[in-house]
Amino acid sequence: MAIISTIGRKSFKVKVLLFTIYAGLLLGALTMLYPFTLMIAGSTKSAVDTPDAHVIPPYLNNREALYQKYVEALFNENYDMMKVAYRTDAPSFQSLSEPEGTNAKLADAWAAFCKQADLPFYAYMIGEIQAPRSRGVLPHRLRLFKRQLVKQFNGDISRCNDEMGADFVSWNAFYYLPEEYLLRRNKPTMRPLDDAFRTFKAGQPLALRYYFSPEGFYKAMFLKMKYGKEIDGFNETHGTAYTSWDEVHLDRRYPTGAGRTDTEREDWEAFVRTIVNLFWVRADAAAAPAYRRFLQTKYGTIPSLNKNYGTTYVSFDDVRLIEECPTDGLAGSDWAAFVEGWRDPGTGDMHRVPIEHIRIDSVDFLYRDHLAQTYGDLARLNATLGTAYSDWLAILPPQQQLHYRHFLKRTSQLKREFTTRNFITVVDYVILHGRGIVNTVIYCTLAVLAALIVNPLAAYALSRYKPPSQYKVLLFLMLTMAFPPMVTQIPAFLMLRELRLLNSFWALILPGLANGYSIFLLKGFFDSLPQELYESASIDGAGEFRIFWQITMSLSKPILAVIALNAFTMAYANFMMALLICQDESMWTLMPWLYQLQQRSGEGVVYASLLIAAVPTFIIFALCQNVIMRGIVVPVEK
Repeated sequence: MAIISTIGRKSFKVKVLLFTIYAGLLLGALTMLYPFTLMIAGSTKSAVDTPDAHVIPPYLNNREALYQKYVEALFNENYDMMKVAYRTDAPSFQSLSEPEGTNAKLADAWAAFCKQADLPFYAYMIGEIQAPRSRGVLPHRLRLFKRQLVKQFNGDISRCNDEMGADFVSWNAFYYLPEEYLLRRNKPTMRPLDDAFRTFKAGQPLALRYYFSPEGFYKAMFLKMKYGKEIDGFNETHGTAYTSWDEVHLDRRYPTGAGRTDTEREDWEAFVRTIVNLFWVRADAAAAPAYRRFLQTKYGTIPSLNKNYGTTYVSFDDVRLIEECPTDGLAGSDWAAFVEGWRDPGTGDMHRVPIEHIRIDSVDFLYRDHLAQTYGDLARLNATLGTAYSDWLAILPPQQQLHYRHFLKRTSQLKREFTTRNFITVVDYVILHGRGIVNTVIYCTLAVLAALIVNPLAAYALSRYKPPSQYKVLLFLMLTMAFPPMVTQIPAFLMLRELRLLNSFWALILPGLANGYSIFLLKGFFDSLPQELYESASIDGAGEFRIFWQITMSLSKPILAVIALNAFTMAYANFMMALLICQDESMWTLMPWLYQLQQRSGEGVVYASLLIAAVPTFIIFALCQNVIMRGIVVPVEK
């Protein structure tokens, strides 16, 4: 029977009351939905949009926000690398704007050069390999590379480690650090894993590459760090009159001639000798005698040099000048010493490459050489490509234009990637990490079965036989709710340890085998069942087990559904106890694994893991809600 009758609902006061009730319920729903939608939006975040708090992620309807996430992923969340490649002073990815006035012909010329030049592995890196600021994210290209290795080694991480020279604990610990060959200290590693990655990156689309620019590095990370971001500081110290940083360039050779100052020459020499990576430094053939004198002074005799280098030179005159810096070994360290300068400890003489014999051989200059060879003169180049260059040194690789054109073609794909990649990271971690899902399914199944066997039997005994002390027993059962689970963890752990049950499903199930609150609910429901049914069954000769199973349990499906859901929820959400009594990772359930993932992940992955963890409970409640509501309402109506 309704609390308010149909006629009573026509009263103005009752209508106001109902409106107030519905408004309160709606407000309560909104206060729950708003944080939930924020968490859904947060599950798509990366470092660039972490400070934002929007119900709808901005990149879904704002192209500039999408472009910022794209560039962030393209440069592996390395802001300095973006600043060098794009020659921009944007203080962060968040402040980066879409380029204006893109030149398709110029972008095509750059793409043609990259395809034709066949540049070495150290000339470029690909994007979507690492996300150090977002933490824990598996970018798209890293997932592809990882998937390739998983398939190659049939999921055997030990075999992968042995053959690739790696030491990954598991596939979830797999990573690859982006290569960066601008600073002198960065050296390539030559493991089989590195060879496999370089083969992989060579097969990726051209627009996913960013090429290292020593000129951009010279201006952004050397001159501007030394003299400030304003060109006035540079002019004041150098005695120059440049109007902007666009007029400052890295010369291929030691800067001489009219208009060049001593300070500019000092900067160039310091940069080339000590800072820029030796992959971009070359020495003319005229430097060979100085190189041979350096080696003779350092090693004394040709047999000593041959022993250290593993060579068979007859004399120092046979030693050839290094054309390209070796990736490792003693020859590489000697070449670095020769470029920087090596002082003879005996005589104090300095041995180094004469400055007039040093040149820069970078992607920037190779691109200019390609254009000069293709178009002949600057006027023809400008007319063909629609540019207005006043000097060959002003021509720099238009990487941003090529990347932006690629971005415009991939907007839909990028939205899908940024929306799903945090979820993919969580799923990848859970599926490949131990037996988390299997253990969780087994644990939850056993916990539900135990709850549906032990608790009904105890409640049936109290309801059917009504012992004199039943209310004391019920009071004792209810008192167990006064103690939070944290209080019983240590005694339960000690008891299970003494019984030698740690790291087993018994240890997970036994502490929660009986639940006082569940027994209390079941007894109340059983008491509401008609006693005539039990009397009729007894007269017809039914045994106690048959009465319990066919009558009591059959009529108690709604409340049993509530008990089962409660048992499932407690087992599924069990984290601390599961971690405490099952310290062996092979026995971990889903929650300890997700906790470990959250500890090393950023906000986006954490939110994604919480949403994924909530899915099983939501599905079970959605499928069983009618039965569950009957279990709550029916006893009240009776």
